[in-house]
Amino acid sequence: MVTITILTRNEILRLVGEGKVVITPLEMSQVGPTSIDLALGNEFRVFRKVRDIFHVKEDVRFEEISETVHVKDSDYLLLMPGELVHGITKERIKLPKNLAARIEGRSRFARVGLMVHMTAGLIQPGCDNKQVLEISNMSPMPLALYPGTKICQIVLEEVLGEAEYTGRFRDQTIP
Repeated sequence: MVTITILTRNEILRLVGEGKVVITPLEMSQVGPTSIDLALGNEFRVFRKVRDIFHVKEDVRFEEISETVHVKDSDYLLLMPGELVHGITKERIKLPKNLAARIEGRSRFARVGLMVHMTAGLIQPGCDNKQVLEISNMSPMPLALYPGTKICQIVLEEVLGEAEYTGRFRDQTIP
């Protein structure tokens, strides 16, 4: 029988202290009982409103139908009902080969219809990058997204064996 092991605050802090898990920047107040809060960065990928069909295939290139915008710390990005944007975390995350993580939204924002990472929330072992967040507004009202808001959290899990992600998004630093 295989069990999933979710790391507690003490284990997270031990691994951070030993340099095995590196999150930059990190304040100790971000570490909860079994998760680490992550803040929304300043870069967003905004999708253009097009009427053409977008073909969902293995070689998908979303860059062709979107643009990256920078939002100042004192400003916000307005997300209309039904819209999707990609955000990115302020924090860069480096995991060892025996840990993976899952991105989860925070309930305080989900309760107003903000969905953060409903799919593709796995952070692979051996990653060393910022995390792109798929952010959707499912509410009936516009929502303002502010850089620096602790918008999501990650849950660290031990993996059986070791692995390392070497895929397309290995070194991502923009959404």
